[in-house]
Amino acid sequence: MAKVVECVPNFSEGRDSAVIEAIAQSVRRVAGVTLLNVDPGKSTNRTVFTFVGDPDAIVEAAFQAAKKGYELIDMRTHQGAHPRMGAVDVVPFVPVSDVSMAECAECSRTFGRRVGEELGIPVYLYEEAQDQPHRKALRQIRSGEYEGIEQKVTKPEWRPDFGPAEFVPASGATVTGARFFLIAYNVNILGTRNQAHRIALNIREQGRGPDEPGRLQALKGIGWYLEQYELAQVSMNLDNYHVTPIHRVFEEVKRDAAALNVAVAGSEIVGLVPLEAILMAADYYIDRENLLITDQRAKIRLVIERLGLSSITAFKPEERIIEYMIEQPGGRLVDLTVAEFVSALAARSATPGGGSVSALVGAMGAALGAMVGWLTYGRRKYEHLDKRIRKAIPPLEEIRKELIRMVDRDTDAYTEYMNAVGLPKATAEEQAARQTAMQQGLKSATLVPFRTMELADSAWDHILTVARIGQYSSASDVEVGARALETAVYGAYRNVMINVPSVQDDEFKRDIVARAGTIHARAVHKMKQLQRIVAERTGDV
Repeated sequence: MAKVVECVPNFSEGRDSAVIEAIAQSVRRVAGVTLLNVDPGKSTNRTVFTFVGDPDAIVEAAFQAAKKGYELIDMRTHQGAHPRMGAVDVVPFVPVSDVSMAECAECSRTFGRRVGEELGIPVYLYEEAQDQPHRKALRQIRSGEYEGIEQKVTKPEWRPDFGPAEFVPASGATVTGARFFLIAYNVNILGTRNQAHRIALNIREQGRGPDEPGRLQALKGIGWYLEQYELAQVSMNLDNYHVTPIHRVFEEVKRDAAALNVAVAGSEIVGLVPLEAILMAADYYIDRENLLITDQRAKIRLVIERLGLSSITAFKPEERIIEYMIEQPGGRLVDLTVAEFVSALAARSATPGGGSVSALVGAMGAALGAMVGWLTYGRRKYEHLDKRIRKAIPPLEEIRKELIRMVDRDTDAYTEYMNAVGLPKATAEEQAARQTAMQQGLKSATLVPFRTMELADSAWDHILTVARIGQYSSASDVEVGARALETAVYGAYRNVMINVPSVQDDEFKRDIVARAGTIHARAVHKMKQLQRIVAERTGDV
């Protein structure tokens, strides 16, 4: 998997489209970087850019964008509702895939060093890139905003991490660092700025001060009024949506708004959002309302409706959910047509092979089980079984999705091993490194099909439930699905066993062989059990 870093710089310009486009173009010109979103705000006079790329490319794009921003934005005339301290106000680097927080912190240091040395702008590090507690949080550094920089920058405790310790009137100062994925989220209320800010004080972590903290952790917030929309907003940053998720914030704002007798009129996400955050909200409302929704697109539609995400501008998943934005169809096996996949199997190549086929067959088995569940659920004839059948459908759907992912993961694992085989071996050091990489590759090539076995194994209880109470006329479909699951287990088992002998870690070998053998034996037993259930229901005893 490629290293992907997200950069979300905030520029202090949200009204001049020519300036915004010039900054955007400076990002687009950097090879290896994709500009995902440009989100200007007129009232805040601020634009959030979102782009992704590998660590080297992302730093170059951030630098070029910042250089253009300093050139075109003059802070001496800037006015806006959002706190700010510089033309290029804050430049965070965020890990997306196969990259650590430490690597993102290094990206921010490289960026900050270049800006300080080459452009002469004072730069502060924050969050994971900053070691000093008194200047780790953005609010600490930005306290006093642009107007306070001239005095602040000369104090020893506020000396910039990079660049000159002097005030640059046109540009101000820039903050850069590495952080968890931050979600900028605003809830609309049909009230005043003071009412919105009162709610923000109630719920944000900082609250009203040390003696009166707010209710929600990892949340920053203020209230403001948007003239162009004639409404107030509780404007928040969710620093960690695992700690405080979007739906919790929305419900807490609703609660406080009701206490103030003001109406909530939807909400908006500024910039992009991780798919996981949306699905967490979907699961909350599905559970609270006792719904049965398994399709990902339907879950997203539910969240858009419940949170009112299209209340100001239309929330389009393809343009706002980061995974949808960076996904490039066509590069994966699962993006092929059935005919193309089968042709790839028949080609003179070791991949795709039996491991990928096992994962795909298992996915189809789980899908058949889910299909019969759906054909049963909601029908008057089987209404008395709804509670039982609806417990079986979601896990079968999740297993199907996970097995689909394993189709490509199996091929990737084989590629990892072959890349290790191709490493240089001219010196003793190279030989040792090659051997280590090969052993790691062999373990991956063993663990991936073993994971396919585990996933298929986890479907048995659910497909047995469907076999017992599912639509009678679809009994053969359940049986085919079960046989597909058994085949998936067998195929993945054979892939595990063919790789294990070459692994030199004896403890690993003993453990994986024992566990794989147990799953394989259980598949044979469960298949026979399901056949008996089907035979009893159809009279073919």
